[in-house]
Amino acid sequence: MKRCNLKLLTLTLLTVFGLSSCTDLEIEETDSFISEGFQGLEDPASALNQLYGQVYGAWADQAARYALYEVTTDALLVPTRGADWGDNGRWRKLHQHEWGLEEADIITPFNQYNANQLLASQILDSRSGATADVAAQAHFLRAYNMFTILDLFGQVPFRDVTLSSSEVPAVLSGAEAVNFILADLDAAITGLPSVAAATGDLKRASKAAARLLKAKVLLNRHIYDNQLALAAGELSIPTPAASDMAEVISLVDAITAEGYALEDDYFDMFRDTPDTETIWWAEACVCNRIYNGLHYNSTGLGGGGWNGFSTLAEYYDLFEGNPNDNAFTDVLFSAPASNQEERRGGVPNIGNGNAGSNVGVGFLIGQQYALDGTPLQDRQGGPLAFTRQFVDGSGNVSLINNSETTGIRVQKYQPQYNDGFGAHNLMFRYADAYLMKAEAMFRSGGDPTTMINTLRTQRGASPLGSVTESDILDERGRELFAEGWRRNDMVRFGAYLRNWELKGDGQAGNTTRLLFPIPLPQLLANPNLVQNPGY
Repeated sequence: MKRCNLKLLTLTLLTVFGLSSCTDLEIEETDSFISEGFQGLEDPASALNQLYGQVYGAWADQAARYALYEVTTDALLVPTRGADWGDNGRWRKLHQHEWGLEEADIITPFNQYNANQLLASQILDSRSGATADVAAQAHFLRAYNMFTILDLFGQVPFRDVTLSSSEVPAVLSGAEAVNFILADLDAAITGLPSVAAATGDLKRASKAAARLLKAKVLLNRHIYDNQLALAAGELSIPTPAASDMAEVISLVDAITAEGYALEDDYFDMFRDTPDTETIWWAEACVCNRIYNGLHYNSTGLGGGGWNGFSTLAEYYDLFEGNPNDNAFTDVLFSAPASNQEERRGGVPNIGNGNAGSNVGVGFLIGQQYALDGTPLQDRQGGPLAFTRQFVDGSGNVSLINNSETTGIRVQKYQPQYNDGFGAHNLMFRYADAYLMKAEAMFRSGGDPTTMINTLRTQRGASPLGSVTESDILDERGRELFAEGWRRNDMVRFGAYLRNWELKGDGQAGNTTRLLFPIPLPQLLANPNLVQNPGY
């Protein structure tokens, strides 16, 4: 684990333990118990601020939630380069689908998001006396945190804060969990403010954010209602209800009615400037997203990159363009030499004078350049040219003993616009909602080809003659790469269990991996929890 994620994990743990001192609670790392005599929070507004901070920190981390949603898919992997990024195999096991019961990246999000939903419940307790606005925000954040636990683990421990702490938390799963989350979101939609696109405080939830999350829950409801049976291999993915798909479309239309729309300049959305796509952003450092894949010599900002995260060649090849070249021909990032689509980004051969402007956007492959146009070198003096394949010193495909230059790097936040450590981290944006509507149309028997082609044309990609289910998944992969949703999409489309480069032997088709294991300390603390199938 590198730099910022260590800080974030430390801060998260300190925050969780610090909760007891400011709210008369006792929250242990491995459970969600509160102390006897809870009588409400003295300052629910301050508790809400704390809750947002915890949610932001968990989102911005490169480990834990982000690793489970991206590194366990075809989108990202973290090879071991010499002694770097070995970390006892933690990153390799995630990508290979060979994780065990007590991986830090599994335990941490279970603890974080359960602690978060408990704090939201305490804010919502009538004895806390929260204002209507604070309560609406807490309803949204409780739904968001419970949704995350349900999506990853299939079971949500829920503590009724009016009961004694001697009562073990109930466990919600399937339809019961979904209905609870949807009720919270309906309360949030009623109470949250309506914030037009590119206006207002979008780092706090609005009606649009709650509608997007509700649409996401409904789009996945047929998965969540059957998670345990799917993980046990007892059931194939069922057909979603037509009423759910109709409501997804209605919710997205309501978001559109508030002025949210597709942006023309794709990478400008990942700057700290107003745009019509951002629905909810986290006030949290984008440093992990910038530096976790850059080489040590990529930029002088922040002392260089950390040289870890990379994407698979097969994921890169989802995008239109030359598979071996995506060089820009000017310093304005506007003239790709290979005629690739805009989302593929490119590598400039010189900077524009701004620190970090020599670093490209999108996917970085081939020779990298310094600010003055000098070809960069790796630490051994060889060309700093990122390659498509992951190979060891003998040239064998491998996740260990890689050199410093293997793997295509991913760069969504350009360092010259974020000073290397900007704090404008996107969580929800309109293109996600737009593609959810297209998917809901398809699953309802409609034809979303025109919708998909509108997006593709705006992104500089060729229109499709027709759209299949796999086309929609691929389009979501192109549009939302490295934004923390890949696992959720792949599970829903039945693609999470397929084989991909460097997945572990025998893991393709292993339904156990559709859910992560419940951490053992939680099983001991709460007998209402049952270990997920196969663990």
